[in-house]
Amino acid sequence: MRMRSLAVDTLIATALTGVALLLGQEAARQGQNPLDATAFVLVVLVHLPLVYRARAPVLTWCLVHTVWLVYIALGYWPVVCSFGPLLAIYTVASLRPVPISVPCAALMGGAWIYAGAVNHTDSWPSVLGQAVVYPAVLWRFGVVARRSAELARQLHREQAERARREVAEERGRIARELHDVVAHHMSVISVQAGLARFVFDTDRRTARGALDTIGATGKEALDELRRMLMVLRADGDGAPAGPMPGLSRLDEMAERVRAGGVPVALSVEGTPRPVAPGVELCAYRVVQEALTNVLKHAPGASAEVRLRYEPHQVTVSVTDDGEGVISDRVRTDGGHGLLGMRERAKLYGGRICIGPQEQGGFAVRLTLPTSAKAAARGDDATR
Repeated sequence: MRMRSLAVDTLIATALTGVALLLGQEAARQGQNPLDATAFVLVVLVHLPLVYRARAPVLTWCLVHTVWLVYIALGYWPVVCSFGPLLAIYTVASLRPVPISVPCAALMGGAWIYAGAVNHTDSWPSVLGQAVVYPAVLWRFGVVARRSAELARQLHREQAERARREVAEERGRIARELHDVVAHHMSVISVQAGLARFVFDTDRRTARGALDTIGATGKEALDELRRMLMVLRADGDGAPAGPMPGLSRLDEMAERVRAGGVPVALSVEGTPRPVAPGVELCAYRVVQEALTNVLKHAPGASAEVRLRYEPHQVTVSVTDDGEGVISDRVRTDGGHGLLGMRERAKLYGGRICIGPQEQGGFAVRLTLPTSAKAAARGDDATR
C-alpha cells in the first residue's frame, strides 16, 4: 500500500513539474523574466519533495516553500512554481490537525504577497485576493478530506467491532447448541455403556438392551448435530433438513432417560396446541439440560417432568428427589448448562427458577409466553 502511494505521488510530482516547465515557456510573453538553467533547476526542486508528501507533509511543505521563495527572490515568474505549494497546503490540511495546517496556509498567503512585491505588481487587489482565496480553498478541501478519512476509519473500526461481537455471539450460540445436543446424549450413552460393561458376562439380555439404547441415542445425536449444522450453513434460501425438536418429543426424551436408569414421569396439563418453534425449542432444551443434570449429578434419583399449557404461556418443570448433589448442579464456572438455560429463557421473555427444593432434591421451572406482547414484557424476567 505504501509503495502504491509513493508511486502515485511520484507520478503527480512528475506531472506538475512537466506542466510548470511548459508554463515557464510563457514567462517572456507575460512580461516576466524568461526561465534559464537556474530557474529550471529550481522548478524541479520545488516539486521534487512532493514525492514524500504523504509520509512527511509538514517537512514537504517547508522544503517546497523554501525553494519557492528562493525562486521568487531571484525574480522569476512566481506562477510557474505555484502548483507545488498549493498541493503542499492541501496535503498538510488533509493529514495534520487544524492548529498545524492553518499557520501553513497563512504563510503561503504571505509568500504570495511577497511574490507580488518582488515583481512590483500593479494589481494588488488581485494579488491579495489570490493570497487569501487559494490557500483558504485548498485548506478547506484538505480539512474536509481529513474529516472524511477519519469518519471512514471510525466506521471501519465500528464495523470491525460489530463483526467481532457478532462472531462472539454466534460462537456462544453454537457452543450452547452443541452442549445441549451432545451433553444429554453422551450422558445417556455413558450410563448405558457402564451398565453394559457391568452385566456383559452375567446378563446378556440387559447388555444387549443397553447397546441398543446406545445405538439409538447415538443415531439421534448425529441427527440433531446434522440438523443443527444444516441450519448454521443454510443461506437465505436454504432450509434445515428437518424440524428442530419440540414439545411433542418430550416423551421420546423421557424414554431415553429412563433407559439410562433414571425413572421419569411425564405429565401434560391443558390442551396441547402449536406454539412458536423458538418457544418449543427453548422449552425442549431446558428440559433436556435438567434431565441431563439428573443423570450426571443425581444417581439413583427419580425425576418428574410437567408440561402445562395455559392461555398465554407454557410452563415446564423438572423436579427430582436427588440428595447431596446440590453444589455440583448450581456451579456456573464457565459451563454452558445453567447459563444456557437462563439465556434461552431471557431470549424468549420467559421466567426460569433453578435451585434446590425445601423438601429435598432439585427443581427447574420455566415459564414462556406464547404471545409477542407477553414476550416483550419479559425482557429481564430470569432469575
